[in-house]
Amino acid sequence: MGRKEDNIKKAQNLMTKHEMIRNIGIAAHIDHGKTTLSDNLIAGAGMMSEELAGKQLLLDFDEQEQARGITINAANASMVHEYGDKEFLINLIDTPGHVDFGGDVTRAMRAVDGSIVVVCAVEGIMPQTETVIRQSLKERVRPLLFINKVDRLINELEVTPEQMQERFMKIIKNVNDLIMKMVPPEFKNEWGVKVDDGSVAFGSAYHNWAISVPFMKASGISFKDIYDFCAKDEQRALSKKAPIHQILLDMVIEHLPDPVVAQKIRIPNIWHGDIESPVGQSMMKCDGKGPVAMMVTKIMMDPHAGEIAIGRMFSGSIKRGQTLHVLGMPNPNRVQQVSLCVGSDRIAVDDIDAGNIVAVNGLKDAIAGSTVADNPEMDPFEKIVHYSEPVVTVAIEAKHTRDLPKLVEVLRSVAKADPSIQVEINQETGEHLMSGMGELHLEITEYRIRNEYGVEIQSSPPIVVYRECVEKQAGPFEGKSPNKHNKFFMVVSPLEEEIVKAIREGTLQVEGKIKDTKAVFAQLQELGLTKEEAKKMVIFEGSNVLIDGTKGIQYLHETMELIKEAFKEACNRGPLAEEKVMGMKVKLMDAKLHEDTIHRGPAQVIPAARQSIYGAMCLAGRVLMEPKQMVYVSVPQDVMGGATGEMQQRRSIIEDMTQDGDMTVIKAKAPVAEMFGFSNDMRSVTGGRAMWSTENSGFERVPRELQPEVVSQIRTRKGLKPEPYDEHYYSS
Repeated sequence: MGRKEDNIKKAQNLMTKHEMIRNIGIAAHIDHGKTTLSDNLIAGAGMMSEELAGKQLLLDFDEQEQARGITINAANASMVHEYGDKEFLINLIDTPGHVDFGGDVTRAMRAVDGSIVVVCAVEGIMPQTETVIRQSLKERVRPLLFINKVDRLINELEVTPEQMQERFMKIIKNVNDLIMKMVPPEFKNEWGVKVDDGSVAFGSAYHNWAISVPFMKASGISFKDIYDFCAKDEQRALSKKAPIHQILLDMVIEHLPDPVVAQKIRIPNIWHGDIESPVGQSMMKCDGKGPVAMMVTKIMMDPHAGEIAIGRMFSGSIKRGQTLHVLGMPNPNRVQQVSLCVGSDRIAVDDIDAGNIVAVNGLKDAIAGSTVADNPEMDPFEKIVHYSEPVVTVAIEAKHTRDLPKLVEVLRSVAKADPSIQVEINQETGEHLMSGMGELHLEITEYRIRNEYGVEIQSSPPIVVYRECVEKQAGPFEGKSPNKHNKFFMVVSPLEEEIVKAIREGTLQVEGKIKDTKAVFAQLQELGLTKEEAKKMVIFEGSNVLIDGTKGIQYLHETMELIKEAFKEACNRGPLAEEKVMGMKVKLMDAKLHEDTIHRGPAQVIPAARQSIYGAMCLAGRVLMEPKQMVYVSVPQDVMGGATGEMQQRRSIIEDMTQDGDMTVIKAKAPVAEMFGFSNDMRSVTGGRAMWSTENSGFERVPRELQPEVVSQIRTRKGLKPEPYDEHYYSS
């Protein structure tokens, strides 16, 4: 135990020495060995028993994680590593690999400066590997590569040393191709991974050994020796000669930047305020004495301490008792405790400096993605853009009426801790709707509500989230106010595909108050809007835009706020099945307004403008969009027929089939609605010999012949008439 205490003391001393700090994330596809690797790094630093490393899964301290054998939460730990004659503080975040928890990876990447991308030597690059590299590079986080499970290549697949090296070269080439495709141009020459310089390591996280070219040169161990150790099952001896924590943490210190170097690269990318301002300069220098600037990347719920905000300090230092502002919230929050994290343990410290990852109690208004500062006027950090949006929903209700107020509170906490979960309370039906990234995501969240928060709930079977859109341009359609004194004429059309894509990827920032309107107008023109339309842009709601195409209409300026409200309502509940609308351009062409304010209040204007949008949408041909997933199935050839049959039954389109040894890899695109129960069915048709992974791939149109049936099902479920209104209804 003494070594752990000693390490904690050293960590506290190193927190202010920026050049001695490295902030890293471990990221990979599910089951490629991230948590096992994290364990071994922590054990090597003396934070846990080496015997248990890789078996205890220290960072999977959630009981659901242990029961399911997967990582669900990004967990962090700080440790000290000796390199040469110096000591370094490593702040490490272990992230989930399952596609349902991709939001956690994106948020973790905001807190770190470098990442170790783990790739399984047997499976190679998988869909989620590509996603984590993309997430890493978008945040200007430099990736390194660790090829894991090398022992399985030798002992299970029985490859020769030559075949092993061939496989390594293929993985490295694929990783570099992905990096070059997405890396910022100024780092093209520096950020590729190379075997020679030691930015690639090979090993077995489970058996606690690793190797890199610089280490091979220093120790005299060769690839042939590695092969022999594994073939003779002497991996324990190998772990003593080439301990994984030494090779990987040496690689981190040699190749990844310290916070001062990293923040010069990262701040202009993640913060768009004035770089010359005091806080801008302080962040660029990672100054611990400057104004406080912290980005919250995770909220953890502790049964004793309550909510704990975990995040990255980019400037200043946080100490106990300090008053700080969560930007966008009215009241300041007082810091109750500042801690350093080691897995599930938190070590209380007096204060924590810029450049570190910190856990803070007392920031009750913070949610994952909040900016915390001592100056309420500071510009917040850029919003964290998630690559996929919730596609599956369950309706939740409290089993006992007495738990209803508590359930509302708990759902609020759940949405705070995991922004990938969306909670909506339907005032009319009293239903609580919870949307997540997939079945597993919702299942785990429900489990937490029951067991961690102690609220007994009942939930509906999962249902799929759809979107509505229009087929072509139509209108102007006249919408009349109930008193017949106000009229609006709207035209709707599909929004340019490039603009929708830019909003989804976060390259076009249109949420909230737009600061640099000129830059946004220029960007909208580049992406396909006319100059006139870009200048007349009023507001965005999701990926829909409202444009004012009128000229010189009296009283319109005073009424515009109400028209915006009507536009938002129409976007959040489409006229086909009351699902959200996506990718639509709404243009107000003309309006006739009563001169007396009393006759153009909210009760008159909002229904009229909304009716005008709905009517135009009916004329333009309403389209229902369904979420799709890419499904990658790896299956032995003799059971391939069963796997392809199973995919085709689920309305999926097989896009590609490739041979990899005696395995066939099927790549297909399937509707999420058809994927419920997929795991059990796929296991039974392949005798449990198939492996698969999924990746969300956006919304696509429901086949024309299926649309009426699907719309009718959604409307019936929502308690609406099965048939949607048509254009004749609006013109009657």
